[in-house]
Amino acid sequence: MEDNSAHLIETHTVLDLQKAERLSDYSFENFELIPSRKQLKRMIKEGLIRINGNQAFTGDFLKGGEVIEVYGERADQNLKILNLDFEVIYEDQDLALVNKPAGIEVSGNKFRTLENAFPGGFEKSTTPDALPRPQAVHRLDYPTSGILLVGKTRSAIASLNKAFEEHRVQKTYMAVVHGKCKSEFSSSQPIEGKESQSSFELLQSVPSQRFETLSLVKCMPHTGRRHQLRIHLARLGHPILGDRLYGEAERILKGKGLYLHARSLKFEHPANGESLEFQAKVPTKFQKLFPEFSWE
Repeated sequence: MEDNSAHLIETHTVLDLQKAERLSDYSFENFELIPSRKQLKRMIKEGLIRINGNQAFTGDFLKGGEVIEVYGERADQNLKILNLDFEVIYEDQDLALVNKPAGIEVSGNKFRTLENAFPGGFEKSTTPDALPRPQAVHRLDYPTSGILLVGKTRSAIASLNKAFEEHRVQKTYMAVVHGKCKSEFSSSQPIEGKESQSSFELLQSVPSQRFETLSLVKCMPHTGRRHQLRIHLARLGHPILGDRLYGEAERILKGKGLYLHARSLKFEHPANGESLEFQAKVPTKFQKLFPEFSWE
C-alpha cells in the first residue's frame, strides 16, 4: 500500500458478471464509501484498492467472485485537518459552496489542499450517507480563485457528478486579458484532440501603461477540458493576465497571480431539484484594475 496509515474501510465481493469488466469501469455504486468514478480511479492510482489481497490497477479485469478491499480513512479516525480560513458561500446537509482562494490545490497527495481544510470549515452532515469528510465535486486550477461546489454526502456527489457530465451545470468565469476584445467572441478549437467550446463577452476595456489595453471578459465554458479557458483565450490572441503557462513570457505580470476567477454556478439541488445559483466575490486585484465597473 502506498499509504501506510490507511485502514480497511470496506470490503466488496464482485457478483458474477455477464462479461469481464475493467476495474476502472466497474460501477462505483457497488461501494458504500466511494462516491464517484473519479474517486474510484483516484483511489486505485493511490494504491488504496486491493483485489484478492493484491494491489489493484485500473486495467485489471473483473470476472466475478473477486474480493475488493477499499482502504482509507475511517469515519471515527482522528483526521488531520488543515487550518485554513476560507469563505463559505452556502451550506446545507447535502452540499456546500466555497470561494476558493488562489494559490492552493483543491485536492492531491500534499497536506496543504483545500479538501484537507473542509472538515474544520463545515457543519457535519447528519444524513445516513454522510461522508467522513466533504469532497470537491469538480476542480479549479491552483492559481484560479472562485466558486467551488462541495458534496457532503455520497448521494449528493453522485448526482452532481452526473449533472456535470451531462452539462447541466452552468459555469461562468471572469478574466482579465491582454488586448481589446470584440463585444462577443468564441472558440471551438479542440484541446488535445477533444471537442472544446467556450464563449466570451467583453465587459470593459481600460488603457494600460505597461500592456496597452486590458479587457475584463465574462467566460462561459460549454465543455470541461483542462485549462480550457486559458488555452482558448491564448489562441485567440488574448492570453489571461498573469498566465505563466500560456501567456507571452515578456508580458507576464509577476507577483499578482493569474487573473481568472470562477464567478458563478447554476445547478439543480441533488436532493430536492430546486434551481440554485450562487456567485463568489471577485478578488480585490480585479476591482483595482477596473474601479468603475459595477461588481454587484
